[in-house]
Amino acid sequence: MLILIAGPYRSGTDDDPVLMQANLSRLEAAALQVFRLGHLPMIGEWAALPLMRVAGSQFPGDAVWEAIQYPVAHSLLEKCDAVYRIEGASKGADQDVRIARERGLPVYYNLDEIPAATANVH
Repeated sequence: MLILIAGPYRSGTDDDPVLMQANLSRLEAAALQVFRLGHLPMIGEWAALPLMRVAGSQFPGDAVWEAIQYPVAHSLLEKCDAVYRIEGASKGADQDVRIARERGLPVYYNLDEIPAATANVH
């Protein structure tokens, strides 16, 4: 499965880049766990951050950010088979969960809920 990892990125950071990077690292650690179950993980920021940088975003929440950040995640949800919602308050991640449920996609809250694929990678 292609699984979107949803959790805090900007939330709770007051736009501190160090805290935002720590949140991205948590998302990426969860992505590795999903990969090791044999699935392809995706994090919206992996697609959105380079686009925002090239489009000229100057700071989190500016017009360029708003035009790209959430639309990218919502577009990814059109391609994903499931969502893995990691812990932490996040309006964006909660929105991802809502959209996934509307589409009938499974939403996992614990790694042990995600079924292992036939080929595990360690």
